[in-house]
Amino acid sequence: PRAAPPRSAPARLFMARLALAYLALMLTATHAAFRVLRSGGPRAACRPTTAGPRAAALFARSSSRMMCTPAEDAPAEGLSKTALKKLKKQEEAAARKAAKKAEKAAANGAAAAADGAAEEETGEEPPATYSFADDGVLMSDASVLTSPRVYAPVRTLGAEGGPAVGEEVWVRGRLFRLRAKGNQCFLVVRSGGFYTVQACFFKDKETPRQSKEMLSWLGGLNVESIIDVRGELVEATVNSCSQGNVELAIREVRLVSASLPQLPFELEDASRSEEEVTASEATDKPFARIGQELRLNNRCVDLRVPANMAIMRCQSQVCTLFREALLAEGFTEIHTPKLGSESEGGAGVFRTDYFGQNACLAQSPQLYKQMAIASDMGRVFEIAPVFRAENSNTRRHLCEFVGLDLEMEFGQHYNEVIEVMHTMFVHLFTGIEERCQQELTVIRQQYPDGRDPPRFSAKPTVVHWEQAMQMLTDAGEEAPGLDDLNTQQERALGKLVAEQMGTDFYFLDRFPADVRPFYTMPCPDDPRYTNSYDVFLRGEEICSGAQRVHEPAMLEKAIAAKGLPLEPLQAYIDSMRYGMPPHGGGGIGLERLVFLYLNLDNVRKASMFPRDPRRLTP
Repeated sequence: PRAAPPRSAPARLFMARLALAYLALMLTATHAAFRVLRSGGPRAACRPTTAGPRAAALFARSSSRMMCTPAEDAPAEGLSKTALKKLKKQEEAAARKAAKKAEKAAANGAAAAADGAAEEETGEEPPATYSFADDGVLMSDASVLTSPRVYAPVRTLGAEGGPAVGEEVWVRGRLFRLRAKGNQCFLVVRSGGFYTVQACFFKDKETPRQSKEMLSWLGGLNVESIIDVRGELVEATVNSCSQGNVELAIREVRLVSASLPQLPFELEDASRSEEEVTASEATDKPFARIGQELRLNNRCVDLRVPANMAIMRCQSQVCTLFREALLAEGFTEIHTPKLGSESEGGAGVFRTDYFGQNACLAQSPQLYKQMAIASDMGRVFEIAPVFRAENSNTRRHLCEFVGLDLEMEFGQHYNEVIEVMHTMFVHLFTGIEERCQQELTVIRQQYPDGRDPPRFSAKPTVVHWEQAMQMLTDAGEEAPGLDDLNTQQERALGKLVAEQMGTDFYFLDRFPADVRPFYTMPCPDDPRYTNSYDVFLRGEEICSGAQRVHEPAMLEKAIAAKGLPLEPLQAYIDSMRYGMPPHGGGGIGLERLVFLYLNLDNVRKASMFPRDPRRLTP
């Protein structure tokens, strides 16, 4: 605490006595001056008793430099009446001046004594029940193994099972908002991305000086600084905070880590919806528009925006739900290499030198997933990064993203794989809505286009390629035939499926052979098509999968047809020479799945630190 300790009782008594003594001294001096004046002036008291007229005249000129002895009753000899009268007037004037000076000194002494008494009154403030300080750099002293502060998560304040009203708690968080005015200060503390609670402090009548110092210190804190707050939990209605039924009556505040006073952008500006910003531009006070590049250049600050933090939490939950669903189906999680030889073909690989050998970053774990099936693992999945060196600067493409991959053996038909994948997606979609309710509320406030979750059916909705081409043609859209769908055609088909089949989620089956990789099993009834599928959500692709070729001779023929060398793929081909069960699977792009489920405007919002053709940092 910054408050000075109060003076002791003996010190206060001494100061009071000193002031009274000074006042008595001044009054005594004034009284003496008037006594001299009544007796005929100071010169009568200091006159030589035996000197003649000359000596008296000399004395009159130099009496101010002489030592005087009392002679109140001595006669004024040797001076004329006129001289004596003039001298008397001078002495009266001097006496009056001395009296005024004494009165002024006495008044000043009284004022000084009063000031001292006032200071004593201030110093008599009782010890404050609140405090503030800068904690400095926390370096985790090895001699202190336990923290003296036990923190309550902000999300638990005012919630069922959380700290009770009237209880004193510690919370740690960022200073989200600060309003200090006059004798009061209101803080909003943010924790966990979007949980907020109000804390307040008011000037204390019993300790005005100390509370004023604390108000001044609180008002000087920078927004986004990390602080510890100790306070009593009291009932309140605070509509602007997530914990809107309570607030903290501050007892102590500690500065843990200070923020710079100037942020790259204000979080309040970055938290507004596009609709709010656009509407404000028609007024005389438009809101600031925070561009995507500025956000991504300062991504650590941008991720503090409540909606952006909520997106990351939803992304995390998607991985959890994916893992849960597949573990429940008997899958095993695996981890495959991300450095290898160029194997899947195409120009979309990142090449590098591997101790003199040519290597590339993995486009997918596809070949290793299949080799795991050859190892009798039965059903496998992986959550890991994949890399695509594609110069695509669109709203849905990234050069590095997280792949949710699965592979499984099946009995008689690859539709068994589609059934398992559909069950997984249903678990994922329902789980997001059930487990991320608060996150979805926050996201949909800033990005209202995703306020309605995508529709899906209990059973897989499967549309065959030929059927899809006919739907596009009937709707007056261009159909690609045996070429791949472009983005416009994907969206048009998604809209038609939604209108005619009542779902935003479906499988497009039997893709043309020319647009699928070499390991895709061809259709037995028509080799122009394959046993492969894409999964679409809100009219855009989120997953690609297929039955794989599991016969070595057929695989070698398919590799040759694509013009690829056999040597880099030899270990993969050989894994099938010792018996390989029929199998299939798929790969999902995590960021694209989240981006489309939430109906965001750009996939970069669903990536923590996105990598695209123009961005390598941060």
